[in-house]
Amino acid sequence: MHVLVVHNRYGSAQPSGENKVVDQEVELLRAAGHQVGVFERRSDDIAARSLLGKAAVPLLVPWNPAVRAELAARLRAERPDVVHVHNVFPLLSPAVLAACADAGVPAVATLHNYTQVCPPGTLQRDGKPCAECVGSKAPLPAVRHGCYRNSRLATVPLAVGLSVNRRRWWSGVERFFCISAAQRDVLVRAGMPAERLAVKHNFVPDPGARRVGGGEHLLYLGRLAEAKGVTLLMAAWDEIAASGGVGVPLVIAGAGPLEREVTAWAAGRDDVAYVGLLDPAECARTVARSVAVVAPSTWLEAFGLVVVEAMAAGVPVVAAGHGAFVELVEDGVTGLLHQPGDPASLASRIRRIAAEPALGREMGRAARLRYEQGFSPAVGLERLVEEYRTAIAGRSALARGGDSRASRGDGDSR
Repeated sequence: MHVLVVHNRYGSAQPSGENKVVDQEVELLRAAGHQVGVFERRSDDIAARSLLGKAAVPLLVPWNPAVRAELAARLRAERPDVVHVHNVFPLLSPAVLAACADAGVPAVATLHNYTQVCPPGTLQRDGKPCAECVGSKAPLPAVRHGCYRNSRLATVPLAVGLSVNRRRWWSGVERFFCISAAQRDVLVRAGMPAERLAVKHNFVPDPGARRVGGGEHLLYLGRLAEAKGVTLLMAAWDEIAASGGVGVPLVIAGAGPLEREVTAWAAGRDDVAYVGLLDPAECARTVARSVAVVAPSTWLEAFGLVVVEAMAAGVPVVAAGHGAFVELVEDGVTGLLHQPGDPASLASRIRRIAAEPALGREMGRAARLRYEQGFSPAVGLERLVEEYRTAIAGRSALARGGDSRASRGDGDSR
């Protein structure tokens, strides 16, 4: 099969689970003998633009005509079987879908978050769940609240893009890949076409490193941001420390907007170690030495890559009991779920997993089995290729019967 992957890479200054997923899928397909090309833009390149070029970036968010022309030309030259779209913000835009229509190539899209119904893609505002824009044709609440980067001005291009391209997205993509059933449920309720929303979990490569024994520390691995529950974890750990601790330290690995606060909080403590960003090999080793990996996200995670990475290493997880985590973690079997947003509940689960090493080992074995059955590369490849074939067959059927979407203007010039 010939696949062209389309992705706007997130900045390299902070870890990106989405970049990782894209790279791993490309590698998986190539290793299986498929021909895979990549059409990408990099957010890192914005810094090298002139002042005028930087000022023009928001104008490209809703629509980038140059990308449409460039991608359409490449598609006509290479004739891939399918285009797999990931992130298009901020430099690609939904113009990639028009390019696919121009060249007559079917498109599929992985939905890594909730940007189809929420401009910043988080379904969260001020640290709390928010669905004000869900189901509305014009996401004005997001602009009013400045939901993207706490800026009304920065939110406008996202809101405009969502409004003017909604119809193009929903009719121009053969199959949307939701990365959890929880995410799919939200999107169906928001009015997205249910028949095009397939659940295709992300896979995780086997890390090689597996836990031996009970573990040496508890681990938070991820972006240091409010939505990821870092502040909540610090409050829970302070509560644990005040009552005598749990006998093992907390290791925090990652970078993000709360890095300064985390660094100051961890300074001078012997029960906390902030280790910054780790390379992939260090990540694997650190996960494998964990009593448990803690994932206390306050937003409704669409998947949770770190949860599956822990399971692959035979390590149980302490996670917030909402969003995709409820789907990934079987409470009391492969890990423990805490009440979302509740530091006391999080603290109690951490105490339990640390105090019962036999339970932790049993959960670790169950977590590894869950990984093998649902999130291994073999399972990921099978599901990915199956969805590609479904999309190609769907486009072929439309071509034989006449594509009514084209007559509605979804392949028009813009």
